[in-house]
Amino acid sequence: MSTIKNIAVLTSGGDAPGMNAGIRAVVRTGIYHGLNVFGIRHGYDGLVSGDIISMDAKSVANIIQRGGTILKTARSEEFKTYEGRKKAYENVKSLNIDALVVIGGDGTFTGAAKFIEEFDIPIIGMPGTIDNDLAGTDFTIGYDTAINTVVDAVDKIRDTAESHDRVFIIEVMGRDSGLIALRSGISTGAEAVLIPELEVDYDAIMKRLDKSRKNKSSRIIIVAEGDKEGGLVVADKIKSNFPNYDVRVSILGHIQRGGKPSCMDRVLASRLGVGAVEGLLEGRRGEMAGLISGNVTFTPFSKAIKHINKINTDLTRIVEILSL
Repeated sequence: MSTIKNIAVLTSGGDAPGMNAGIRAVVRTGIYHGLNVFGIRHGYDGLVSGDIISMDAKSVANIIQRGGTILKTARSEEFKTYEGRKKAYENVKSLNIDALVVIGGDGTFTGAAKFIEEFDIPIIGMPGTIDNDLAGTDFTIGYDTAINTVVDAVDKIRDTAESHDRVFIIEVMGRDSGLIALRSGISTGAEAVLIPELEVDYDAIMKRLDKSRKNKSSRIIIVAEGDKEGGLVVADKIKSNFPNYDVRVSILGHIQRGGKPSCMDRVLASRLGVGAVEGLLEGRRGEMAGLISGNVTFTPFSKAIKHINKINTDLTRIVEILSL
């Protein structure tokens, strides 16, 4: 029988649509199992400063459809130090908090793993990042919403591109991962997708643009922000090869992090929130709750925080085939 009576939840790192659905699921699952639930504001910074509030079912009412995170999020420099983590632990013990659920990405889990190592507190993670770059889950919370936001924006941009016979370079988020760029590129019919995992073949891109010149009134190239050269440099290269092209750059930026979470993200966050709390009650710690082939699974932080560097070559081949 579990000795856990009090748990707390926090969101850390970059915000992702669906985090609120995850918070809601953790709070209500905790209450369902007779636990007292606390919310930690501003991520690990709040854990260090003691910005911790009691939560009940009403405190998470009407948030499942909201983007962002009601608990706020931040990156904490103080938590990276032993002294900061010791303060955090003292705050946890002062409220008799027995275990934590942390929602975030690899930085969040790295901090959680260190906290467990030093102070032996049970922690389960939930993958909240739009990049979808964590091992141990097919999809991360926020990824589906982010790519749908990109698709909606690119569809609108293509209307302008076709009206003016323009080439649009669209830069999307993905400092270390090109999955947003790749999937949104396929779904919007992009002529090329540039991602940090693969070397850019500019000769092939120029040939593709030249070939499409006669039968296309618009051309879209999607660039992940993590690409070594970025959207502006790519645009300059195209202009130098095709001086007569009307080339424009659109950087989507933080619009990709906002907005109402999609149905998929709401359901994913809800399932993982339930799984995280029940995982703690089963005695799990130092693991991330993820969804693989439709089933909730648990992956040690040490494996989950390793970014996925291998790109499915079927997806890159699809871009090439369908760009004709």
